[in-house]
Amino acid sequence: MAGERELQLARFVDARDIGGLFTEVGEIFSASFPSASATPLKQALEITRTLFEGRFPGYRACNSEYHDLRHTLSVILAVARLADGYNLERPPLPERLFLDLLLATCLHDTGYIQESWDTEGTGAKYAARHEERSIAFMQKHHAAFGVPAGELPVLVRLIRATDLKQVFAEIPFPGAQERDAGALLATADLLGQMSDRDYLEKLLFLYYEFKEAGIPGFQTEYDVLRKTGDFYVMARKRLKSSYLSVYATARAHFRERRGVDANLYMIAISRQLRYLRNIIRDESTNFRAKLKRGDPQRREQLSRRQGPAAGAVSYLS
Repeated sequence: MAGERELQLARFVDARDIGGLFTEVGEIFSASFPSASATPLKQALEITRTLFEGRFPGYRACNSEYHDLRHTLSVILAVARLADGYNLERPPLPERLFLDLLLATCLHDTGYIQESWDTEGTGAKYAARHEERSIAFMQKHHAAFGVPAGELPVLVRLIRATDLKQVFAEIPFPGAQERDAGALLATADLLGQMSDRDYLEKLLFLYYEFKEAGIPGFQTEYDVLRKTGDFYVMARKRLKSSYLSVYATARAHFRERRGVDANLYMIAISRQLRYLRNIIRDESTNFRAKLKRGDPQRREQLSRRQGPAAGAVSYLS
């Protein structure tokens, strides 16, 4: 049986190591397409970083604390791994569609980025309509990311696949492979965030994004934690039905590329949920005291945040 460390995602690539993550994604692409140049992909990854860090002309740095650069990078890595596993197990995606999938992932949350003139609040205020804003950004700046104009309709459909309000089956994909690519991106958007080692800590930032965007249903930080179990039930149903069970292709990637015959994403998510259940069961301690894992910078950010009734334990019902 594989050891605990062997089954940890961060053993291979730490999402905080941007250079290492870019290298990994490039190598995954090259493994599927050894004769293709990875330069366009690498350039798109770098311009994505430039945008989120506030160095793209006309735009502010990303200031939404949940849907940040690390989130996008985690989803990029997840979609590369899933697509690689897909290509190992099924008739492979063609090079153009594989690249379009990665480019769409780079762009899928750009709707959270504010333009330079937009100085009110943070980009989180756009949460409810960020997918359409991401599409508008892509249509305006596609050349900077190396997206040919002729591929824009493909990327529009792929980005729409990440919208949880969108009925996936109603997206007008022209064929089965593009539909599967959409499912890969929608799946990666869930797996990338829920498997993050700081996922539970970052959920508190998600509360503040919801609050700024006026999204109902969450009165306190604790509400987000308490309702995450229900969200996972919904997400797992989507993964297995709407998103065509492509989550399972991660196992082929880890088996063939890393020698670990396991779906490390699903294992990581199961760990998160076990820890979350323990937090909710334990009424003896303020839940914030149990959310001090991971990135010290994240912990410092959280220490400056105190939501309404953040320390209460009366929201367990």
